[in-house]
Amino acid sequence: MNNQVIINELIKKCKVIPIIIIEQEDAAISLADALINGGLPLAEITFRTKEAEIVIKKLTKERPNLLVGAGTILSIDTLHKAIDCGAKFGVAPGFNRIVVEEAIRLNFPFSPGVMTPSDIEAALELGVKLLKFFPAEASGGIDMLKSLCAPYAHMGVEFIPTGGINQQKLKDYLDIPQVLAVGGTWIAKKEDITEGNWQAITERCKLISD
Repeated sequence: MNNQVIINELIKKCKVIPIIIIEQEDAAISLADALINGGLPLAEITFRTKEAEIVIKKLTKERPNLLVGAGTILSIDTLHKAIDCGAKFGVAPGFNRIVVEEAIRLNFPFSPGVMTPSDIEAALELGVKLLKFFPAEASGGIDMLKSLCAPYAHMGVEFIPTGGINQQKLKDYLDIPQVLAVGGTWIAKKEDITEGNWQAITERCKLISD
């Protein structure tokens, strides 16, 4: 199995990718333990904060049983930082051909964001088949995603819908055969991380893993 296949299988098993916006380096380990204790050993640390780099390094070193990815990869520089920090996969909100090509060159599992048929075809041209559907709810939600799936299902395309999704909408997305997993910030809310509400995060994880 290549890297992408292995990562995909791990993500599929988890069903949800907790998208983490973290500003407190010293909260990283407690956050990781909250996710692991809830049965959801997966986190996408977004490069929306200056702490992202050190948090990814810390988690990959101290919690090797947590699958750590990097989000909001908008440039080749950030892509290289993610890899150097130890991230096992990367995600972006949009499709940047230069970044995608570099990820392929480096054999780094990477899912660019798509919202239109043209985006999907640009990804397919490069052989990329696991795509982030973003922003999911704002761009039409489940009906839009089903419409996008229809002409490309035979190509083996899979999606990680992200943006505006919550626990109540989770099952409807996961019921779409082409959805590998769902990304969301509701699992580990920024305010819960700031306030140290680790039990709340663990309990939300348990709703997924049960």
